[in-house]
Amino acid sequence: MKPKNDAYGQGLWAHLKGKESFEIVERDDGYFGVPGGPIQHFADHKHWSIQEKRAMRFVKGMVLDIGCGAGKHSLYLQKKGYDITGIDNSPLAIRVCKERGLKGTKVMSITEIGRFKPNQFDTILMLGSNFGLFGSLRKAKALLKKLNRITSNRATIITESFDIYKTDNPVHIEYHKSNKKRGRMSGQIRIRIRFEKCVGEWFDYLLVSKEEMKYILKGTGWGIKEFLDSKKTSYVAVIEKI
Repeated sequence: MKPKNDAYGQGLWAHLKGKESFEIVERDDGYFGVPGGPIQHFADHKHWSIQEKRAMRFVKGMVLDIGCGAGKHSLYLQKKGYDITGIDNSPLAIRVCKERGLKGTKVMSITEIGRFKPNQFDTILMLGSNFGLFGSLRKAKALLKKLNRITSNRATIITESFDIYKTDNPVHIEYHKSNKKRGRMSGQIRIRIRFEKCVGEWFDYLLVSKEEMKYILKGTGWGIKEFLDSKKTSYVAVIEKI
């Protein structure tokens, strides 16, 4: 049975079964976008971005993949011998991961990570621009402190975001201004996913510049180790405990 509002998962499931798959992202200002779609979540290592490939050099020990999607990164690391747990709030995404052979999976939102034991993980993966799952400045700081508790002393967070200021699209620029007027970060977007007739729930997704990421990390016990740049607006951040 397909979860009623799991539009994201339904897109992944359709692709897994060889059916037409796509993903429409609706923003709360009425803007619609069609990103890479479900296929991007199934890409083999050879088709990953340069910064994604470089990011794998920083993985160590026990790994938690937050927002694992179809298991692209988790499955690669599992084959390399890592003990990895993939979590996603999409039941169908987790079902896809299981069918693809991922051993450690759990239907869980990022807001529930406090359920893990202290010092349980050495690496936190949040690739695929999943820094956005923090949702807001306040929520990010609270969740980063929880990540501090469930990770070892020398733990690393490997995450990805987009610099939303690198745009000349007037629709996006106006949205950034509107966010600031409402007391939100410029890149705190409110979106929902659509697939066929299925419409997901609204949720906040946080896109930040490098300087904003540094600001968010202050006081959380984490700091930037290195940025891995791309030729586009995306970048990977390697974050370590301080």
